[in-house]
Amino acid sequence: MNQAFDVFIGLGSNLGDSFEYLKAGLSGMKKIKGYKDIAVSSPYLTAPVGPQDQGRFVNAVCRGIFSGDPLALLDGLLAVEQAQGRERIRKWGPRTLDLDILLFGDRIIDHSRLKVPHPQMHQRVFVLMPLVELAPDLVLPGLGKTASELLSDMSPEELMSQKAEKTTWESGT
Repeated sequence: MNQAFDVFIGLGSNLGDSFEYLKAGLSGMKKIKGYKDIAVSSPYLTAPVGPQDQGRFVNAVCRGIFSGDPLALLDGLLAVEQAQGRERIRKWGPRTLDLDILLFGDRIIDHSRLKVPHPQMHQRVFVLMPLVELAPDLVLPGLGKTASELLSDMSPEELMSQKAEKTTWESGT
């Protein structure tokens, strides 16, 4: 029997009806073999990282349990993205749905297809704020700090440049 891991998955969208794409992503994730969701953060409206010639994002974080190999979860998430019309045209470009494995238990994974913890998560307000909602005291593997501490360590300039506005799931309907 496979070991069960506490996993955190980042969700993002900035094309079309982003709230609906995130909801469809959450629904699709439930169909991944070995995956069970536990909780979903509030959605956050955020400015894009990278190219600024695109719309704002809706971001959230989902906490779940996964029994299986990290690459099997990655493949499942990529299939969910593809089912929602995800096209990878340019790095950090607009997308219908983006699903990123942020944390996979306390594992540190350095594979050609997958890096966990997500390499930039500790620098991204749109990841840290929803993560604080779900697990404020969780110490992030390899970083030795909680999401709350990492958020507190950010300068006012970093927080302003990555303005994240908490909203509700009903806002998108």
